[in-house]
Amino acid sequence: MAEPGSHDAGPCRKVDDGMTRVFALLGKRWTGLVVAVLMQHPVHFAELRRAIPGISERMLSDRLTELAVAGLVVREVSEGPPLRVAYRLTEAGAALEPALKELGTWAETYLPGDGPCRGGAAEAGRSLTGP
Repeated sequence: MAEPGSHDAGPCRKVDDGMTRVFALLGKRWTGLVVAVLMQHPVHFAELRRAIPGISERMLSDRLTELAVAGLVVREVSEGPPLRVAYRLTEAGAALEPALKELGTWAETYLPGDGPCRGGAAEAGRSLTGP
């Protein structure tokens, strides 16, 4: 029997396999930002690097390779001169758009740029649908 005031909601459920796979890929630093930039349109490597301040060429290359192996990004080579390489999302990659937009909306509400994460809309005296 649980002590008064303690939390006893039963055994904790294990995280499902789908969430584990999603965060194993998209939870890596820079990966979500790469996908977010590619949501707009196909981008050349140098443009992609400029769009994500702080990412190194090596890290960008690694993330693009991982996304390609996962079937979310395609590398397209345009014969030159000069030879140019662009990256675009596959259908599976583009299907992430609604989820990423929701995460962006959530971040605007709960992860303000000027302070720590807020406890919730009710705590801030606002409804869940807006200010």
